[in-house]
Amino acid sequence: MGGSSENFLQVLAKNFDVLALPLVTLVYPLYASIKAIETKSRTDDQQWLTYWVLYSMMTIFELTFSKILECIPIWPFAKLILSCWLVLPQFNGAAHVYQRFIRPVYLNPQTAQKIWYVPRKKDIFSKPDDILTAAEKYMEDHGTEAFERLITKADREERARRSGNYMIFDDDYIY
Repeated sequence: MGGSSENFLQVLAKNFDVLALPLVTLVYPLYASIKAIETKSRTDDQQWLTYWVLYSMMTIFELTFSKILECIPIWPFAKLILSCWLVLPQFNGAAHVYQRFIRPVYLNPQTAQKIWYVPRKKDIFSKPDDILTAAEKYMEDHGTEAFERLITKADREERARRSGNYMIFDDDYIY
């Protein structure tokens, strides 16, 4: 009987990452997230929301580079170690990533705009209040030439206001 238990332990050791990864990346985070929902603490909410964002990014990374990652035999173990760091309360890695990298970019809109454009919305049901979305919509409805005429007209109006000449010239009308 000793031989079969040794074989079982060998199989277990060889497949540790396959067995542990779902527990570390899904089962425990799901439990901890539900627990966080039931508390009034923002700290655990931040930890678990950030974890799920990072988990999603890691999954997208893996799907994108799956062929390359298959060639790296240590990847499953590296992913397990990274996931443990993100998940385990002793480390709170996800909260660390949020505080160190995500929050500074989010709180400094100029930095965020250098990386990517982040439109500001009051809520999900309101229309976007950013100028780029409005400009794109105008060009879709009226064409780029109409948008260029609008910009030229606005420029003329601004120059007229600055010079004290309040007559605004449109293509066909004088206001």
